[in-house]
Amino acid sequence: MKMTTDNKWSQLGLSAAVTGAVAALVSAAALTALAKMEGKGALQPVNATSHWARGDEAAKVELPSASHTLVGFATHYLSVVFWAAPFEAWLAANPPRTLMNLLRDALVTSGIAWAVDYGATPKRFTPGWELVLSKKSMLASYVALAFGLAAGALVSARMRESTRTTWRKAIPQRLARLAGG
Repeated sequence: MKMTTDNKWSQLGLSAAVTGAVAALVSAAALTALAKMEGKGALQPVNATSHWARGDEAAKVELPSASHTLVGFATHYLSVVFWAAPFEAWLAANPPRTLMNLLRDALVTSGIAWAVDYGATPKRFTPGWELVLSKKSMLASYVALAFGLAAGALVSARMRESTRTTWRKAIPQRLARLAGG
């Protein structure tokens, strides 16, 4: 039983990391596009995410830097993985029947993230996008996050199925080799 439980937790962790990676990339791309559309530097929203460590001045930094861009993206990735974990746990317990159900669940997760990020989180630990983007663009960034979560869940599911298929083929082949000599 413990092995099964451990496997479920490790599978959830891997799924959250994969889903989080896809969603972080999709939402970061959206953030850069939204910033450009508003006449801001493409990296400003990502750099602004480092405001928890670098102060609100991070939102004014337009050029890439380790202390702003790297810290900002790492923070963004970790926060998206944080939201991908309950999303993947929900999907494991309630597998979506259609792509629309998956997108609905991703939109709900993203909406909860928005509410927590900007309603319950101290200002110092918000994503910082409010320092750069309009409210309309911030809303669009959370919609992009939802699409990223949905796409990430599809990638994660495909990876899990691929691994299962590989193991289903490998085990009988291995047993045949062991039995034959």
